[in-house]
Amino acid sequence: MNKIREVLKEIDFSISQDKMEELKIETKNLVGEIKNEIKKQRQKAEVFVGGSFAKGTLIKENEYDVDIFVRFDKDEGISDKLEKIIKKVSGKIKLRYERVHGSRDYFRIIKNKETRYEIIPVLKIKKPKEARNVTDLSYFHVNYVRKKINPGIAREIGIAKAFLKASGVYGAESYIRGISGYGVECLMIYYKKFENLIKAIANSKEGEKIIIDIEKDYKNKQELLIDINESKSHGPMILVDPTWKGRNVLAALGQETFLKLKERVNKFLANPSRSYFEIKEMDIDKFKAKAGKGEEFVEIILNTDRQEGDIAGTKMKKFSLYLESEIGKYFQIKKEEFVYGDAQEAKLYLIVKPNKEFVKVGPPVKMKSSVSAFKSQNKKVYESKGRLYAKIEINFSCKSFIEDFREKYKDKIKEMDVSGLIVG
Repeated sequence: MNKIREVLKEIDFSISQDKMEELKIETKNLVGEIKNEIKKQRQKAEVFVGGSFAKGTLIKENEYDVDIFVRFDKDEGISDKLEKIIKKVSGKIKLRYERVHGSRDYFRIIKNKETRYEIIPVLKIKKPKEARNVTDLSYFHVNYVRKKINPGIAREIGIAKAFLKASGVYGAESYIRGISGYGVECLMIYYKKFENLIKAIANSKEGEKIIIDIEKDYKNKQELLIDINESKSHGPMILVDPTWKGRNVLAALGQETFLKLKERVNKFLANPSRSYFEIKEMDIDKFKAKAGKGEEFVEIILNTDRQEGDIAGTKMKKFSLYLESEIGKYFQIKKEEFVYGDAQEAKLYLIVKPNKEFVKVGPPVKMKSSVSAFKSQNKKVYESKGRLYAKIEINFSCKSFIEDFREKYKDKIKEMDVSGLIVG
C-alpha cells in the first residue's frame, strides 16, 4: 500500500450516528412547522430538504448547515411570501430568523452554535432549463446525487470536501471562487476516488482545460465548448451539469484558485499527510518570517457594513484586489494572503519589496500650464512621444503609502463599501 492510501485509509470525516439522528429529528420538526404554516396561509408550495444533509454527503464539522427548500408554483414575490411563513414559524419555535440578501433572498434560523437552517424559496419547475435562479436546480441536484452515490463514493466525497476546505478553495462564493459542494459531489461521481481527482489536477497542463461530461451529453469537446456559454466556460475546469447540459458546475472556479489548489495537491502527493485535511488558522508569525532582506510585512484590516457572508466577503475581496493593484505600482508583492471569516471584517497580509523607482505619467507637452505644474512637482522629468514622464524614487514604506492612500481616497474607499481600513 502506498503512502497516499495509508493516509486516506486513516481518515474518517463521517458524522456520528447520534449527531445525524439529532439533526434528522430537529429538521423533521422544523419542516413540519413550515408545512403547517404553508397550509394555514393557503400558499401553493411544497417543502424538501436539500444540500449535503439530504444527499448523505455531510461531513463532521464544528458547525452544520441544513438547507430547506420551499418550492412555489409561481415566481412572484416568493421571498416575501416565504418570510410571512418563517416569521410565524420562528415565533412558534422561539428562534430568531434573519433575511439574507442574494440573487433571491432567503432566510436563516440559528438553532445553536452548532446548527443553523437556511430556508430557501425556489420555483417549482418540471425541467432544469426552466430554472430562473440556480437554486431552482437544487431539487434535481439532490435527486441526481442520491441516485449516483454509494457509501464508498460518499466517503470519498467527504475526504475531497475536507481537503478543499483545508486548502481554502471550497465554495463558489465570489470572494473564494472555488468549488461548490455540488461540484465536489459531481467530481467524485466521475473520478470515484479522491486520489484519481488530485492526480488529474496535478497532471493538468498549463493553458489546457479539464473537461468532464459525466453523462456524455455531448458528442465531443468541440460541440460542448460551442454549446456552453463562453462566460461560463472560460475557467480552468468545465464540468457539465448532469441535470442540465448547458451549465458548467465549475463556472465560479477562478484560475488563481485552481493554481492554489494545484500547488497544494502537488505538495500532498510529494509528502502525504493528514495535516492537509485539517483547517488551520492563519499563522501570522510564520507568514511574517517569510519576509526576506529588504522586504516588508504588512497587515491590513478591512471592515464593511454590508451583510456578512458572500456580500461582505466579496466587497472586501474586491477592494483588496484594487488596493494591491495600487500598491503594485510602487512595490513588488512577493506574497499575499486574504483571510475572511463570516462576519464584517477581513485581513490582508502582504510581503512586499519596493521597486527602485516608479514612472509617473504626465501631461502632453502641448498643455503648457499643466507641463509647468508637472515640472515644478517632480524632479526627474523627461519627454517621450509628446508626453512628459517623471521618475519617482521609492523612498517610503508600504505602510506609509497605504496610510497616505487612505487619506487621499476616502471617497473611493467608501464607494467600494469599505467602512474601515487599518494598517497593522
